[in-house]
Amino acid sequence: MIELRPETGQDWWEVEALYDLCFAPGREALSSYRLRDNIPPVAGLSLVARDEEGIVAGAIRYWPVRVGGAAALLLGPVAVHPTHQGEGLGGVLIRDSLAAASADGWHRVLLVGDYPYYSRFGFEPLAGVVMPPPTNPDRVLGQALRDGAWDGIRGDVTRWTEG
Repeated sequence: MIELRPETGQDWWEVEALYDLCFAPGREALSSYRLRDNIPPVAGLSLVARDEEGIVAGAIRYWPVRVGGAAALLLGPVAVHPTHQGEGLGGVLIRDSLAAASADGWHRVLLVGDYPYYSRFGFEPLAGVVMPPPTNPDRVLGQALRDGAWDGIRGDVTRWTEG
């Protein structure tokens, strides 16, 4: 049995250890991390999955960003512990967190990832949305949580600012 709940400050280091396990060394050198520096993940949308032993089995985080001045969520990272891969946990994390983001009033989500994987969750390539270099533009994907939410949204993805 897997328990899914919002990430808290007490989960931080266990989640970081999972990301270190699942991703290549130097993951924090990626340009998307510059958008996250000194900005906390979005409370309530960043989720932790724990197994029956209380061990972190998976996690997903969201960060607020701006795209051409419009508010958006940056999904990532999402990871599943190798002992739980192939169980559908990644999909549960993505679907449940997207539903929570929509319920919380967010209109649009973007990520950098593989289209064949993320298309099953409703993500499409985002033309005209530019992540900081050296991001491959073909890997910039988005999902509208409200009809038309990406219509006319173009420009650079920048760090979150209030307003």
